[in-house]
Amino acid sequence: MVPLSLRRRGVRGEVIRCRIVEVETYFGFKDLASHASRGKTPRNAVMFGPPGYTYVYFTYGMHYLLNIVTERKNYPAAVLVRAVEPTPPSPPAPLPAILLDEENYSKKFYHSSLLLRGTQREEGWGGGGVRVNGPAKLTKFLHIDKSLNSIPVFTKKHGLWIEAGKETPAAQIIRAKRVGVDYAGEYKNKLWRFYIKDNKFVSKK
Repeated sequence: MVPLSLRRRGVRGEVIRCRIVEVETYFGFKDLASHASRGKTPRNAVMFGPPGYTYVYFTYGMHYLLNIVTERKNYPAAVLVRAVEPTPPSPPAPLPAILLDEENYSKKFYHSSLLLRGTQREEGWGGGGVRVNGPAKLTKFLHIDKSLNSIPVFTKKHGLWIEAGKETPAAQIIRAKRVGVDYAGEYKNKLWRFYIKDNKFVSKK
């Protein structure tokens, strides 16, 4: 599990920083849990490389999920970001608007910023006040939707990017089965979910 930090920038330059604490791997043509197991489609085309791009898709008619493409061109592989741990924003205040477009500023996202402030004031950063312990929760919190599909995460241009994070000792990284893939035959037993031990933001232990 590579130590990485997810960043989200708003129209006023505010940045929310989130440590990635849980991921799942979806790898290759034979992985029956992967969207790519039935071949390339307009929906999953970005999974086929090149690496370093987002794969954002809509699921269950209500949620967006964020994946990062990881393999060479024409080989489908991506990592689902399942959980993040918010860290202090930069600059630390004010933190009212994280949206890229002022016209799309929403009460929902403003509420997210208030939650983040409350965590800082009452519990300290990483204290658990912000509930982003799940792939749908984190995209809702960071206002990630289909408009951010197929963008590079190695540049700040689109307001969502990844940077190197704090190194985590190997002993603190837990391997486990992926969540919700009982339909995937032998691949349901693959230990392709990775999370940081004892981190309270992890979705499932």
